[in-house]
Amino acid sequence: MRKTVLSTALITISIALISWGYKGHRAVATIAQKHLTANTAYAVSAYLNGEGMADVSTWADEHRNPTTGKWHFLNLPLGLNHQQFVDFVNHQSNDNVYGAILKEEAILKDNGSTSEQRTLALKYLIHLIGDAHQPMHISRAEDKGGNTIQLRFDNKGTNLHSLWDSKLIDHEGLSEEEIAKQYDWANETQIKKWQASGPIEWLWESYEISSELYADVKPGQNIDEAYYKKYIQTIHLRIDQAGIRLAGELNKLFNDTKVNLPKPEAVTPPATANTVQPQKVKLENSAASVGKEVIVTGKVYSSKDIGSMVLVNLGAAYPHQLLTIALKGEAKQLATRLSDKTITVKGTVIDFKGKPEIVVNEPSAVSINK
Repeated sequence: MRKTVLSTALITISIALISWGYKGHRAVATIAQKHLTANTAYAVSAYLNGEGMADVSTWADEHRNPTTGKWHFLNLPLGLNHQQFVDFVNHQSNDNVYGAILKEEAILKDNGSTSEQRTLALKYLIHLIGDAHQPMHISRAEDKGGNTIQLRFDNKGTNLHSLWDSKLIDHEGLSEEEIAKQYDWANETQIKKWQASGPIEWLWESYEISSELYADVKPGQNIDEAYYKKYIQTIHLRIDQAGIRLAGELNKLFNDTKVNLPKPEAVTPPATANTVQPQKVKLENSAASVGKEVIVTGKVYSSKDIGSMVLVNLGAAYPHQLLTIALKGEAKQLATRLSDKTITVKGTVIDFKGKPEIVVNEPSAVSINK
């Protein structure tokens, strides 16, 4: 669906951005949501413009930005003791997950931050605290956080990083709702203890686990059921800790905060003859319509569900598609009905890595032609 030929730098960035997977990040956010105070929950909802925390938890991965790519991980050598670890982190630049968490929290604490700045910082913080608890995000640079350590699991090729992002979670076979319920097991004593520590300690915990994981596999190894049973509880722990700590940080930031949002904008008047209407364009001209709201018709040749959205190819199968439709939110429910159909889509054309794309959130923006 997307271009796969990238520069080495961009490949490294893309690898770094993938973390916990769709289910894991949503579980962290869902657990956190359950442990917010009433005022914090109101503030979070206000700054997220009514979106749920789980819905924005993968935003930082979906909106990949080369300038923030390093925010999702921390590279260190193995064999550090706690003090060496702390010194190493403090002497690095702030261009890593530790520095990014501190930066986003500072924006949320700053009374001078705009609501837009707070919204962006909140989306990043929800995601990055999850990243900090994924052990393979606090690991070695030379193997890109385990991405180059090839393994086999469930009769398929994978790597150490991907195994911990999603493969072990998927193997468990739980739904999102079941994951959020079963993983959220901490009692009040544990919650208090977990929330008493700060980001440097969360990273140290991940570093200790990743050091063990490196020692416990060999390249090419077949990961068996015994490995899964040994470590799935560690995943439960890290996701629960991430959710509880995310809630703790948000409660500190927002529990006593009065939310100051901009005044509502005036209601947009009904369309008139002078209002700019979506322009009908031919499918083959989609690339020339970037930035414009259009109505375009084309045949669906292929699609792919990537968790947070379903990518639908019009005009030809990937990688020769003329236009990609990214179905998100409620629009995802349309995906199973579109195979080999001719559809009409209304939306704004964007450029995604050289390819025209329309992001669709509402089912009403897509119609199936008879």
